[in-house]
Formats: sequence, structure tokens, C-alpha cells
Amino acid sequence: MSGDLTEVSRPGSGEVTATMIVRAPAARVYDAFVAWERQSEWIPFTKVRLTSGDGGEGSVVEAVTAIGPAVLRDEMRVLRLDPPYEVRVVHFGRLLRGPGVMRCTPMTGDRTQVVWHEWFHLPGGAAGRAMWPLVWPGSKLALKQALKRFARLVEAGRLP
Repeated sequence: MSGDLTEVSRPGSGEVTATMIVRAPAARVYDAFVAWERQSEWIPFTKVRLTSGDGGEGSVVEAVTAIGPAVLRDEMRVLRLDPPYEVRVVHFGRLLRGPGVMRCTPMTGDRTQVVWHEWFHLPGGAAGRAMWPLVWPGSKLALKQALKRFARLVEAGRLP
């Protein structure tokens, strides 16, 4: 990884967002999200691990998704933690590059609105941008399904 993440930290044109209401307090939702290695429990086909740091700012997280012979390695640096409200990362791998943010907004009744937003730099120049409308629905669905599973696990008390 390059020490300078300035370029990759700028939002890319491949934008995807998922939103979910979780029936749990924001602090519990936030803590569950930043239990990095436990993300493997709710992101399908994916093994998540810390490769450096303690999970705090500056740490590097690796998420490897494998479906049959296809393997996607996602590396990200934790840029900012603002408990229990916000997590900012930057993806800096070979394919997945760009900033991401997860926000927790406390609501009445011990509920939390979670917004997970990613801005990927699309590979392949014009061809990558042309392919994004075909890839986006699957990306959106995958993010939403992961967030639904996350919500169920948090609500059941099975994540921190």
C-alpha cells in the first residue's frame, strides 16, 4: 500500500448505499460494526481480519470474499472512529478503491438508523463506468442483504 491515500480517499463514481433501522441503541450497533473480525458472520462468503493495528484509527482490515474460484481481496484502512456515530475507512486494494462511511443515528425507542455508503473508483476508465449500471444492482443488493443480517444479529444480541 502506498503511504499516501490522498487520491484513493476521494469519492469515486461507483456509489452504493444501504440503509437499515436496527432495533438496538446506537452504541451497541456501532460496537458491533467495529468488531471487525466478526463481520465474517454477517457478510456472506467473506472472511474479515485485522492485518495491522488494534481495530482503531490507522488499523488495516482485510476482507476476502470467495465464491467458488472467484476471490476478491478488499483492503481498507480505518481513517476515523467517532463512537457511537461514525466509522470512516478507505479501500486501497488493487480492485476496490475509495472511501466508505457507516453512520449510526440514534432514534427514539432504542432504535438506530444505519447508513452504509461506499464511493468506489471504477477500474477500466470509460469501460468501467459503462459497466457500473450493470454491476450496481448486485452491489446494492449485496450491501442491503449484509446489513439486514447484521441487524438481525445485533437485535438478537449475538453481536457485541
